[in-house]
Amino acid sequence: MIAVSASDEDIRTAELVKIEAAVQLLPIFSDYDPDRITHVTQTVFDLLEQEDGLDALFGLMREGLPERLFETAYALACDVAAADGTLGETELRLLEEIRYELSLDRLHAAAIERGARARHLK
Repeated sequence: MIAVSASDEDIRTAELVKIEAAVQLLPIFSDYDPDRITHVTQTVFDLLEQEDGLDALFGLMREGLPERLFETAYALACDVAAADGTLGETELRLLEEIRYELSLDRLHAAAIERGARARHLK
């Protein structure tokens, strides 16, 4: 979620609110320590500044997430990307790379994307 928000170098309030709400409200984060967000955010920023940082970030994603949560992670990334009402080229490209790195079925990914779009229409 943080990487998608930071991908266009313009972290918007709506995206931050979406991340915070997800961590506070969703059952998937029930055992997550919200104080870790600062550390995770800094790690993501540091990785995005490195030449091969995106590859390292994807490696951490695959190591840290059980496969059963790959679609959930993608859905949360899509929600953050759609939260501000605009999807820039860099956000779209990162979502595409996340789909690829998590080996998500294209049809399932399209359904997730469509759901995020529907939830964030104005």
